[in-house]
Amino acid sequence: MTRTHHQHPRFQLRLVSGKDVVIGPGKADLLDAIGRTGSISSATREMGLSYKKAWQLINTMNEHFAEPVISTVSGGSQRGGAELTDFGHRVLEQYRALQARLTAENAPETQALLDLLAPADAPDP
Repeated sequence: MTRTHHQHPRFQLRLVSGKDVVIGPGKADLLDAIGRTGSISSATREMGLSYKKAWQLINTMNEHFAEPVISTVSGGSQRGGAELTDFGHRVLEQYRALQARLTAENAPETQALLDLLAPADAPDP
């Protein structure tokens, strides 16, 4: 067995339902970017993500959550846009709070699990 050497271990929080990731780091970042830019296309440019992929991620969230996470206004002469719904803000806030608790380096559970990893310089068994 080859031992994996852990240079910079980290936690990633994902809520999974069936085969779908309901929300994880990428979807949370997308919601943040939409909230900040007021536009799905601006958010995708900022993230280096295709517009189509962003809509796939948004649709997955909307299929699994009780309410839509974003609202959109069609384009035209008034220029379209997107914003997080109040519900979307709640989803993002709860996700970020849970993410912060999980990744807090001073959390005893976090450190206890990290302490169980093989040291980076451990020889292969």
